[in-house]
Amino acid sequence: MVKYDFIVIGAGIVGLATALKILEKNPKAKLLILEKENEIARHQTGNNSGVIHSGIYYKPGSLKAKNCISGYKQLLQFCDEENIDYKICGKVIVAVSEKEIPILNNIYERGILNGLKNLRKISSEEIKEVEPHADGLAGIFVSQTGIIDFTAVARKYLEVIHRKGGEVKFNQKVKLIKKSNGQIEIKTLGETYLSNYLISCAGLYSDKIAKLTHSHLPIRIIPFRGEYYKLKDERKSLVKALIYPVPNPAFPFLGVHFTRMMDGSVEAGPNAVLSFKREGYSKFDFNFNDTLDTFLWPGFWAIAKKYWRIGFGEFYRSYNKQAFVKALQKLIPEIQKSDLITGGAGVRAQACDKEGGLIDDFYIVEDKNIIHVCNAPSPAATASLAIGDHIASIIFK
Repeated sequence: MVKYDFIVIGAGIVGLATALKILEKNPKAKLLILEKENEIARHQTGNNSGVIHSGIYYKPGSLKAKNCISGYKQLLQFCDEENIDYKICGKVIVAVSEKEIPILNNIYERGILNGLKNLRKISSEEIKEVEPHADGLAGIFVSQTGIIDFTAVARKYLEVIHRKGGEVKFNQKVKLIKKSNGQIEIKTLGETYLSNYLISCAGLYSDKIAKLTHSHLPIRIIPFRGEYYKLKDERKSLVKALIYPVPNPAFPFLGVHFTRMMDGSVEAGPNAVLSFKREGYSKFDFNFNDTLDTFLWPGFWAIAKKYWRIGFGEFYRSYNKQAFVKALQKLIPEIQKSDLITGGAGVRAQACDKEGGLIDDFYIVEDKNIIHVCNAPSPAATASLAIGDHIASIIFK
């Protein structure tokens, strides 16, 4: 068995950023990343919408807020140094009803408290100046928001990790973790590794990995699939940059929106549909054990009781294209069913506690020389380097 100073489980963008930061803090460290797939960024990172988030939505003082603001700056600096393309195009958040305006104002105040500069409240007429085809009663223009290819960022993280002497091994699904004589033994399907320190960033399987050392973990990952349509080429001119609705403050999803991608295409979505498979990107994907995990968790039934109307609405939109179009028409009234073609999908790992609380912040479990990142939803990609810093500060305190 080869012994390492640090082993990181998961080669998504958070795991890679964490490994990178550890090597920055300790250049002589012997570090290994274990990834169950045959390449990096296969799941949440590779199916990310590619938005560089500003930090406007998040509760001041939360891990999301602090790490998004710091991570945003570090991400842009890294991209400039490593010649990764990105665009700071700005976005507009649009209120389409009177009841949304107080929520919009609260988002604006959060942005100010989080240190965002040059935020602008805009009128219905000014929305048209930013996005000529969008419609709303009032809005916020967020100049800091941008777009990027996060898979390209993850590849560059790995390149830098290799330059610093770090290793990655693929097709290494972790099955067992145990402590032995102060060291950590990690068993995969085919190998056994020893390490002084373990950090897991396992995304959709973060709770399962954490439970290997914390059997009474108080959260469970509930997978939600987000499905996208794309605008046909001849209708891409309907969207200049990014158009977002005012999110439901009780539900930790941003609602269907429009995103211009780095390749010039425009995505519309996503919805938020309960997935019956943790890595289920199709409507018809099903895994018995994953579904059983969800249904046996008491928090799921608390969520179902609280959000069943929203949940049924999301399923209805998933199977009824016209219902999806109706949601998009709140932002761009002239959009039609014929303007959309089927796009991709991603699955979000959403942590849920036993009482049905949807964890709306990063959730990290620490235990001496083991750290589990158990909940790292959006804006984790934007915040990845700051999350890595946060974890490194725990290790090297």
